Amino acid sequence: MSKDIGGKVKELRTRKKMTLKELGEKTSLSTGFLSQLERGLTSIATDSLEKIAEAVDVDLSYFFVGCTKNRNSIIRSYEKEVFQIINGHFVHYHLTNNSAEKAILPRLIELLPINCSEDISPYAHEGEEFVYVLEGTLTLFLNNEQFELFPGDSAHYNSSIVHNWANYTNKMVRLLVTSVPNPFKE
Repeated sequence: MSKDIGGKVKELRTRKKMTLKELGEKTSLSTGFLSQLERGLTSIATDSLEKIAEAVDVDLSYFFVGCTKNRNSIIRSYEKEVFQIINGHFVHYHLTNNSAEKAILPRLIELLPINCSEDISPYAHEGEEFVYVLEGTLTLFLNNEQFELFPGDSAHYNSSIVHNWANYTNKMVRLLVTSVPNPFKE
């Protein structure tokens, strides 16, 4: 997937008539790193790729559209693909193939840091959710209360209760989330 992303970075950069040096200045990434990325020799963190997306004026999801998927029951760690990016802060990876055929939707969600002054609006929907914190400190809003969850902590709740998540730290938060019913089920 690094080759796919790197190729898209190079295509966008050249289309914008931007040199590696100019892209590096706009993103605070070194020209050597950007060159390696474009050739598929290195991987990139989501927050750095978001800087590139802003510099070339595309949505972060542009880099993940059109990737091929293996259609069997197993997804290797290096095969998981970004499914959705919400508000530039929530990166969703589906942890199953053929998600439209499954009753349960398992996801890995990465929450990028946000400013504490940003408004977090709790919402409710049908079903139930299970959240397991893998990395970082998650702020969970649940039924008008606020909880801090740490690695190894979990929450299981009825989704009809108003809820939402936030990352008020300066590091990535990674969650394992399962939802029933699967909103993508056909």
